[in-house]
Amino acid sequence: MKFTDGHWFMRDGVHPLYPAEVHDVVAEPDALMVYAPTTHIAGRGDTLNRPLLTVRVSAPVPDVIGVRIAHFSGGQRRGPDFELAVHDGVAEIDAEGATLTSGRLAVRFARGQSWRMDFLADGEVLTASGTKAMAAIGTDGGGHYLREQLALGVGQTVYGLGERFGPLVRNGQSVDIWNADGGTSSEQAYKNVPFYLTTGGYGVFVNDPGLVSFEVASEVVSRVQFSVAGQELEYFLIYGPTPKEILRKYTALTGRPALPPAWSFGLWLTTSFTTSYDEDTVTSFVDGMAERDIPLSVFHFDTFWMREFHWCDFEWDRRTFPDPPGMLKRLTERGLRISLWINPYIAQRSVLFAEGAAAGFLVRAASGGVWQSDHWQAGMALVDFTNPQARAWYAGKLRVLLEMGVDCFKSDFGERIPTDVVWHDGSDPERMHNYYTHLYNQTVFELLREHRGEGEAVLYARSATVGGQQYPVHWGGDCESTFESMAESLRGGLSLAMSGFGFWSHDIGGFEGKPDPAVFKRWIPFGLLCSHSRLHGNHSYRVPWEFDEEAVVVLRAFTKLKARLMPYLFGAAVTAHGEGVPVMRPMVAEFPDDPACGYLDRQYMLGDSLLVSPVFSASGRTSYYLPAGRWTHLLTGEVVEGPRWVTEACGFDTVPVYVRPGTALPWGAREDRPDYAYHDGVTLRLYEVSAPLRVDVPALDGAVATSFTVTPRDGAVEVRRDGPAVPWRVEMAGHLTVDAAPDQDVVQVRGV
Repeated sequence: MKFTDGHWFMRDGVHPLYPAEVHDVVAEPDALMVYAPTTHIAGRGDTLNRPLLTVRVSAPVPDVIGVRIAHFSGGQRRGPDFELAVHDGVAEIDAEGATLTSGRLAVRFARGQSWRMDFLADGEVLTASGTKAMAAIGTDGGGHYLREQLALGVGQTVYGLGERFGPLVRNGQSVDIWNADGGTSSEQAYKNVPFYLTTGGYGVFVNDPGLVSFEVASEVVSRVQFSVAGQELEYFLIYGPTPKEILRKYTALTGRPALPPAWSFGLWLTTSFTTSYDEDTVTSFVDGMAERDIPLSVFHFDTFWMREFHWCDFEWDRRTFPDPPGMLKRLTERGLRISLWINPYIAQRSVLFAEGAAAGFLVRAASGGVWQSDHWQAGMALVDFTNPQARAWYAGKLRVLLEMGVDCFKSDFGERIPTDVVWHDGSDPERMHNYYTHLYNQTVFELLREHRGEGEAVLYARSATVGGQQYPVHWGGDCESTFESMAESLRGGLSLAMSGFGFWSHDIGGFEGKPDPAVFKRWIPFGLLCSHSRLHGNHSYRVPWEFDEEAVVVLRAFTKLKARLMPYLFGAAVTAHGEGVPVMRPMVAEFPDDPACGYLDRQYMLGDSLLVSPVFSASGRTSYYLPAGRWTHLLTGEVVEGPRWVTEACGFDTVPVYVRPGTALPWGAREDRPDYAYHDGVTLRLYEVSAPLRVDVPALDGAVATSFTVTPRDGAVEVRRDGPAVPWRVEMAGHLTVDAAPDQDVVQVRGV
């Protein structure tokens, strides 16, 4: 939201109040209160009829500083609020110096005749709120806003603000934090997160679940601006200094993702959306994948597992699926997990509508009746997840399906949340619009965790906000079946990663329309080289033989490749769970000091050590950047010295995927499934290792199954194992392999 008319003027009807100076500073046990009048105080008379802004700074966790700005603080505060993990007693307060310190981060207020609030790390200024930056703004229409502007240094770039499909770098963009069902080709987003991070060594989280408006080096090109309607604004400045450290601290505050089950990392296949399907269709798909030796982990039934006009009643359409328990048993006996589509809407024709309305489980209109709409399902209502009994009621309907043999749910929608409604707990409708998805996905995920156990819960969710990263996985939404939309999807995933989400997926081949075979085949490596991989479409199927035989070959190869990479990928998943660092991340997150990486949004890092550059053309012509060092192509063994750009033409059976120098890559012994004993028969592939390192191979519960210590010395490499007595081996970048006996814990590789 913009308030100014260029540098000199405000827009018509806009009236700002700026803090002019620090008048008084008061120390509290864990905070500093700063009182800032909006004019200079020369005498007692200047204190009359003058507004006063109150700025409270605190230290919720080390290296994080909270700032709360208030004009009038006596208003009734209505929820919801984000759930944050904060601690007391971490602040060091110097009231005389108007300074508060949190770990290595400090905030300092200028004394004297000008207003300035500096944020410092290790004594150097990271950013500041200076002259005419902070403001309480009134409008002729009676509106009131709180605004803040933080300085952005020369050459610094901004990332995050949720899953956004435009350029990865946010500089120059206007962003409204407001969840919408807008596909992947517009400025709207399914997953809005009021958090951004910068290459200046810090991130900013605005603690407001409602509409937050960001002007990122746009209204004022040297500042990042954010504003909310109302009389108060709170934000947290988070010191890194690296992007990964910022994400670690942000997710420590807002929640870290659960560890998804290993089986969920395998290939998912769906019925697609509006296609015609029954059990014979499903069986033919599963048979076809098995006959073509394509490992399949999960089968998903989309919307029409229920009857039309009944979404959701959570009852199988018996005209199409006469024996659901028997069918699910037949599928699970083939080693498959089962996923079902759900959403939080209750159609008027659903048997649950009258039941929910009578019990008060559906959101009410301001008039007192049930809020309803014909948009999506005829006469649909919305489950009121602010009502604990409604949550239990909804979860109970899903529990029946779990007991029938279902393993997980695709929790679709959750963005189209009205504001002209009344919530059970009295929540502010504007604040609930974005937050609704959090309660929805939390309800479903907690049911799965309760029913299936810790480490066995997984969703396929579309909408999210702050804290939603705790309930993985999220997918990118409705994309078109084009190369352009493939690139949009990648940008969205990278943006979401920089917003604290550890796991992400998308529809391989695109959702809208039937992809050209070239698009489908190029999308496959991208899809399999993500944390989660799903074949899904709208009006057409996504089984590979619908395209051509080469598509079958490509899908088989990359599905098996992912299974081989699972000791490494699941290790990255454990890191995401424990530290909040996403499995898939932009290049700048891994190489923040390489200026070439700042704007790269057509390639990414998968974990710490694999660089992936999807191909976005039928011809295979592509360009990508390799940072400094000797990078090894995972599939061909070719070594390329960076830093440099590479341009080449790729066949459909390959993709640029490079191993970072200094990597010991655990390579699994199986290619038929994603969930197996990763340490048993593992091969440790060494790539340009010149310094000691340690590699942990995880067990399926996330614990360490086996550790390897790699130590180069005197032209040799020693690899020492700490783990059970099972076969293992060491391979030097594909050209020298040493097999170890099950009881052998040390291997020496000479001639390096």
